[in-house]
Amino acid sequence: MTSQQAAADRTPWGLVFLLGALTAFAPMSIDMYLPSLPAIGADLGATAAQTQGTVAAFFAGMAIGQFFYGPASDRFGRRGPILFGVVIYVAASIACALSTSGDMLIAARFVQALGGCAGGVVARAVVRDRFNHTETARMLSLLTLIMGLAPILAPMLGGVLLTLGGWRLNFWVLALFGLACGAATLLWLQESRSDETAAQAASENPIRAYLALLRQPRLVGYALAGALNGATLFTYISASPDLLIGTYGISPSHFGWVFGLNAAAVIGASQVNRYLLRRSTPDQVLARASSAAVLAAIALAFAAVSGFGERWSVLPLLFVLLASYGFMQGNTMAGALNVDPRRSGSVSALMGGASFGVGALAASLSGAFHDGTPRPMAIVMALAVIGSAAALRTLALPRRAQA
Repeated sequence: MTSQQAAADRTPWGLVFLLGALTAFAPMSIDMYLPSLPAIGADLGATAAQTQGTVAAFFAGMAIGQFFYGPASDRFGRRGPILFGVVIYVAASIACALSTSGDMLIAARFVQALGGCAGGVVARAVVRDRFNHTETARMLSLLTLIMGLAPILAPMLGGVLLTLGGWRLNFWVLALFGLACGAATLLWLQESRSDETAAQAASENPIRAYLALLRQPRLVGYALAGALNGATLFTYISASPDLLIGTYGISPSHFGWVFGLNAAAVIGASQVNRYLLRRSTPDQVLARASSAAVLAAIALAFAAVSGFGERWSVLPLLFVLLASYGFMQGNTMAGALNVDPRRSGSVSALMGGASFGVGALAASLSGAFHDGTPRPMAIVMALAVIGSAAALRTLALPRRAQA
């Protein structure tokens, strides 16, 4: 029918699954070992702070590492940085499995993230290499579908592996996952970096590239809008065990189902986004989704502060708010990549690094004010979503017509 619909019918599913697997390094590495945290602490004699530090170390590695792989993929091509990252990831996963202390595991997790972040950064750049603005947004929504299965399946798989072989088996499986992704990249991923991108990268160092990107208000607007909206997901991941199990009394055996249901909200929204993009531009979807997210966040904050309805109001509103992530992330990423396609690797790194950095800050802020209620989580989420909408409307969208 339309050219966009015809493009949808030619979806390269092999590429989608490969890139989806590469972007799944982070959720697989985070969510699969969460059920093992108590066992890790007991086996290594680690304190609660050390076991939580293994999560924080991974977030830090993800935030930092992306800033290296983005410019490297622009300068040296897409395949090489992925394979380099996979080697680091596999080696660090083995080190995690062989760890003998909490501090050793923290260090290994940091290095594991430094390797694992390569896949996500370069996968997004590959999408922009091959598709236009709207199709990039649709492809990123498909990647969210693949990546979004990890928060649903990984905790369940992690629980099974814990039962079968202890917590170390999780990391041996992650090492095998890394090897499989590396082999698939080597065999099937074709180089997609354009000559224009290569020439641009050769003419400037990474610092100059990032400074050039930060001087573009529209790109900064997309980055802030995506990162601040994504902070809701990071805050939820951090707060959900205590909120669901400690505050609302949901049994640990049922925790994975509730956690997975909210992950399904993200997946479902990302697929609705694909169909909306057949009739609307990514920016039009962003404007509506950000407004809906603000309303949901304000309602969630009111329910949490007032105590009205308790879990029966907080959890459904949380579901709605987290669903906005499925509309915001692919479209903000596509918008940013469209601002400066010549630096797509660096743009992808900037967006990813900002997401993990802002997300970790929001989660830490919520944890610092923890009081055994959903109030800190809900207030942090509301402030983040309002900031996201403000950045979108004051920096990104008003300049859309100038693109």
